[in-house]
Amino acid sequence: MQTFVVISKFTIANGLDDAVHAAFCQRPHRVDSAPGFLGMEVMHPVGKTADVWLVTRWVDESSYQNWHRSHEYHASHTGIPKGLKLVRGSTEIQSFHVFAN
Repeated sequence: MQTFVVISKFTIANGLDDAVHAAFCQRPHRVDSAPGFLGMEVMHPVGKTADVWLVTRWVDESSYQNWHRSHEYHASHTGIPKGLKLVRGSTEIQSFHVFAN
């Protein structure tokens, strides 16, 4: 089965690493019930806690697009720590079709 994966990354500019990590750990799990959602991992490279990578897996691209355009998607971002600043130009989103595993 071919799946669809979206990898997002950003770098925290103002030392709120712990707050951002806690926000993800305490997230309301809104995406978990989205049609076509398969799973999510949030991580940082070893020794680089300000670099956050978010991997979401979907049954297909349209499931992701429907989530991304939904009210629930926008509501899921309300837990972002106040005052968070990102390194300019650090945000990147890439989409992948998984053809083998």
